[in-house]
Amino acid sequence: MADLLKFAPAAALGAGVLLISGLREQLRVPPVAPMKSIRIDAPGYPTQKDVVVQAEERRVAGMDDYVMRTFEKSPTDGFSVYVGYYTYQVQGKTIHSPKNCLPGAGWEQIDWRVLPVVAGGKTYPVNRYLLGNEGQQALVYYWYQGRGRAEASEYVVKWNLLVDAAVHRRTEEALVRIVVPIDLRGVRPDSPELKQRYARADSLATGVARQLGPQVDRVLPAPPGAT
Repeated sequence: MADLLKFAPAAALGAGVLLISGLREQLRVPPVAPMKSIRIDAPGYPTQKDVVVQAEERRVAGMDDYVMRTFEKSPTDGFSVYVGYYTYQVQGKTIHSPKNCLPGAGWEQIDWRVLPVVAGGKTYPVNRYLLGNEGQQALVYYWYQGRGRAEASEYVVKWNLLVDAAVHRRTEEALVRIVVPIDLRGVRPDSPELKQRYARADSLATGVARQLGPQVDRVLPAPPGAT
């Protein structure tokens, strides 16, 4: 039985993909407000810029609406926020997990865990990845939000997608991501300063996540069954 349970997440993922591929008539559910209406209060980061995703990149990613915004205090101190929204998902048009995309861009995992971020009385499970790439490091927080849920696990997301596609014909969802580059120049790997920089990056990302979760909820459509 224990051996069978090891394969349960993969089985759920496969079942979800098969079902979604067969259910072509999913409802297109737009957000109640554009993703660009999402606002983050970031005192001390005066330079804020909305980044335009090129048409080909957007076609590959498949999102129907998005916001990608950078916040900068200095050339070495800043962060970015991305929310990509899908009005529906079927085979060939689904959210691409950052866990799969980032290694393809040359980033390697240094550390990973799931953190609970509490905001407005709601808990948002968040994937926390520390990544490295040729001497650079970045802290990435990401999670999925939609149909009344916030979730970190790709397996749980696929299972929920399977159920909601079958029962409600609803598969709309948002990928929410925060990236905080970590400046390592002049910092020894064994120095206390490195831990301090990690702590500052976590504090910044957590503070942004506490704002971002409720802001995304504000622009998402009501979940199935809500009145």
